[in-house]
Amino acid sequence: MIRVLVVDDSAFMRLAITNILKEQRDIEVVGTAKNGKEAVEKAVKLEPDIITMDINMPVMDGLEALKLIMQKKPTAVIMLSALTKEGAKETFEALKLGAVDFIAKPHGSITSDLKLIEEEILSKIRNVYHSNPNITRLFNLRKFRSGVVRGRWNSNGSEFALVIGSSTGGPSALEQIIPRLPSDLPASVFVVQHIPRGDFSKQLAERLNNISELEVKEAENNERVRTGVVYIAPGGYHMKIRESLGVKRIKVLSGKPVNAVIPSVDVTAESIANVYGGNTIGIILTGMGSDGAYGLKLVRNAGGYCIASSEDTCVVFGMPKAAIEIGAVDTIRPLFEIPEEIVRVLEVKSGGN
Repeated sequence: MIRVLVVDDSAFMRLAITNILKEQRDIEVVGTAKNGKEAVEKAVKLEPDIITMDINMPVMDGLEALKLIMQKKPTAVIMLSALTKEGAKETFEALKLGAVDFIAKPHGSITSDLKLIEEEILSKIRNVYHSNPNITRLFNLRKFRSGVVRGRWNSNGSEFALVIGSSTGGPSALEQIIPRLPSDLPASVFVVQHIPRGDFSKQLAERLNNISELEVKEAENNERVRTGVVYIAPGGYHMKIRESLGVKRIKVLSGKPVNAVIPSVDVTAESIANVYGGNTIGIILTGMGSDGAYGLKLVRNAGGYCIASSEDTCVVFGMPKAAIEIGAVDTIRPLFEIPEEIVRVLEVKSGGN
């Protein structure tokens, strides 16, 4: 049984979520809490497997409660987040503090639209439980290493691309990689983080842009690709790169999920392999499932170089493991060594080393 603690200041929401969970044979609601203070107390006392927690609550909000839970009783926490700019900021702060995932509330409130996200609530609870995420690892990722990695490149006219895929634990992992890449990086960088529609991908881009030498932005449809820019796939859309008459442009496309996700790493990686061929570096980070394995295999088959994050530095080893198992990876590196590996490969590929 998956033991869940439900935390929300709304009595209606506590009851509604509890009723959904109680209908499941494999889930047991071990308790509820109406504010962050109660959440911390019950997390310690009841030792749930998973906590669903609202952010905005009286007495103690979800962020403060999350800090204390990570200190006293590290637990897998799934946040409920509003589809607003402020809600997105709070969500990424929660992910940085140790939350393992989040669920976006439709229209800022799920009281009338709970059925729309019922399946997501259940699937995320089950996926988080069965993937057995390393919660303390997520909380400590940012402590590994800092400092921009410099490289020596030759301007040989070649255009290079990095494609980075991540899911659960991804925002924290990306903060260990993007800020450590130098401003003169001779490559365009394309990031596919599994994320829903809303302000979330834009907020992720702004957060990374504020701490990086490289420009980081949310990708826009039809914009021309520039070297030294990091493009974040918009939440809820696939991102492809296409070339026409020597000009590379980004295509942001609605469509069906691939590998049950949108955006999909496989979709982006396949298009990049077709355009950049052997001048591509593929990187797969932490996350559930197998998205990215097929895409990295195409990158490697095209002559590119592929890196997977090591199990001991992944919150969830699912995506890297899947890529490794099908032979899509050239090297496995701890998360904090990946920036050095990127720079080293670019030096070799550009003839600078």
